[in-house]
Amino acid sequence: MTYCVRKAEEGDMSRISEIYAYARSFMAANGNPTQWGTDRPPLAQLERDIAAGNLYVIVEGKTIHGVFAFLLGDDPTYAVIYDGAWHFDKPYGTLHRVAGDGSGGIFAAAVAFAQQCSSYLRIDTHENNKVMQHVIEKAGFQRCGTILTDDGTPRIAYDRFREREKS
Repeated sequence: MTYCVRKAEEGDMSRISEIYAYARSFMAANGNPTQWGTDRPPLAQLERDIAAGNLYVIVEGKTIHGVFAFLLGDDPTYAVIYDGAWHFDKPYGTLHRVAGDGSGGIFAAAVAFAQQCSSYLRIDTHENNKVMQHVIEKAGFQRCGTILTDDGTPRIAYDRFREREKS
């Protein structure tokens, strides 16, 4: 598939909600029922992401197949890392709340987009999210240690640095 990435709009919320519901079901069926439970990410968070211009959708034609948040700048949950260290101390972009509808290639599309904005990326996932760990590592991210989310739960932290090609 050939995907395009664009900023999410309020009118996308129904499809975004469907994708997150699918992702929660997929995670639960694959040994990770607690990371997003039955109601994460909360609707209010997604609305804030849209308002801030940080939520993106991955589309083919007119169909939304994936969604993710991308933020440039310091992420407070990444200020302290346990049992390891970040590989670089430089400005970075963070991928959060990555989800797809099962079409495949969603994470690669999100990373390709983010890499155009920042050569240094960070991401995290739950220790039970083996599928996401595999996809993250396959994309060239390296484990750095453990961070704590805003509710105090631990996540495996990763980073990746790639020089952007010069035009």
